[in-house]
Amino acid sequence: MYVVPPPNRSDPLSGSANGSDGLRVHQTWKGSNNFFLEGRFVFGPDVRSLALTIPLIVVPVVVFCAFVARKLVDDFADHWGISIIVIAIVFTLYDLILLLLTSGRDPGIIPRNAHPPEPEGYDGNAEGGQTPQLCLPRIKEVEVNCTTVKIKYCDTCMLYRPPRCSHCSICNNCVERFDYHCPWVGQCIGLRNYRFFFMFVFSTTLLCVYVFGFCWVYIKRIMVTDETSLRRAIIKTPASIVLIVYTFIAVWFVGGLTAFHLYLISTNQTTYKNFRYRYDRRANPYTKGVIDNFKEIFYGPTPLSKNDFRAMVPKEPPLPARSVTGGFVSPNMGKGVDDIQMGRKAVWGDVGAVFDHPEGQLSDNDDLNHNNAKEGSGLGEMSPEIRTALNEGDRAGVHARRSSWERKSGSWEMSPEILGSGSGVKDE
Repeated sequence: MYVVPPPNRSDPLSGSANGSDGLRVHQTWKGSNNFFLEGRFVFGPDVRSLALTIPLIVVPVVVFCAFVARKLVDDFADHWGISIIVIAIVFTLYDLILLLLTSGRDPGIIPRNAHPPEPEGYDGNAEGGQTPQLCLPRIKEVEVNCTTVKIKYCDTCMLYRPPRCSHCSICNNCVERFDYHCPWVGQCIGLRNYRFFFMFVFSTTLLCVYVFGFCWVYIKRIMVTDETSLRRAIIKTPASIVLIVYTFIAVWFVGGLTAFHLYLISTNQTTYKNFRYRYDRRANPYTKGVIDNFKEIFYGPTPLSKNDFRAMVPKEPPLPARSVTGGFVSPNMGKGVDDIQMGRKAVWGDVGAVFDHPEGQLSDNDDLNHNNAKEGSGLGEMSPEIRTALNEGDRAGVHARRSSWERKSGSWEMSPEILGSGSGVKDE
């Protein structure tokens, strides 16, 4: 029976790091992020949504430049008409750069702990062999600007989340100042990219207003030049009316999102906390006043990333041996054999002890030989035919045992060959 070899990863229990030699952090990252250019760009798992977001921005601008702005070039003196196209193109490139800065950078991911932290006041003795998850309190209280704030323990990252930090179920990371996971940019919005996200949404709103306004300018120009009605002018420029309808619908989304985030910035809140924990009836411990709140977002320094995704994976030192009753043990320790016995999938590293018995248990022939030897009966008392059949089953392995011994409804039934051999012994 073919067994898939285990992946070449370091074993956190033994401290072996041979499997991670020569690998970088982004190659062994446990989150759901996608990395490009050897970890220089960090995207979310839904980075493919950019294939929809970018055309929604670029295609309308291309149509605007080709069918509207190009025909307005000669209507302004001193070559000012060409500036309409230039501004549209520059504005679009600026918008796309902000989109890349929002989507392709670390939003503020907190590195995971390799092991759970020890509880405060732990003296090295845990009664009943409790695991760290059972010993650690689920919630702690910290003070933020003289206000008590509760922080939670993250079982996945094995750390206490800082205030306003949350674990994103899509990216599978704890993100500082978590706002929300935006599907349009394919990335979490957090401490390190919130500024660029707001600027992206705001610039997209201005771009929609820009295209919307000049489309009406072009329609007005047709009405004046041809001395016609509004309906006839719209018929002569269908591209303009399409862009007007498109930008009018889009501005309700991006414009409404801009207004909502202006409110969040002025009160120093996040989208996640605003929906789950409203501060209407209690004081917001994070607000510093409207002016200082805006300064914090737009003029404050962007914190450095806590992750060096291009660094080499460090070798983990071996863990000190601890007794089950006097220290911390992993909740998964010793679970592999039980999983095999219960019919569940075993974990790599635990199945090494059962590779010699692919079915996760001793062969039935070995049990039979052991019991016969213990009782003093042995194979010598069996007929030569039965002894030959059993020996052939041992040499053939798993598949031979299945052909000689068939398991049906929890009981073992002997094949016709052995039954025939047994009847021959009885007749003699």
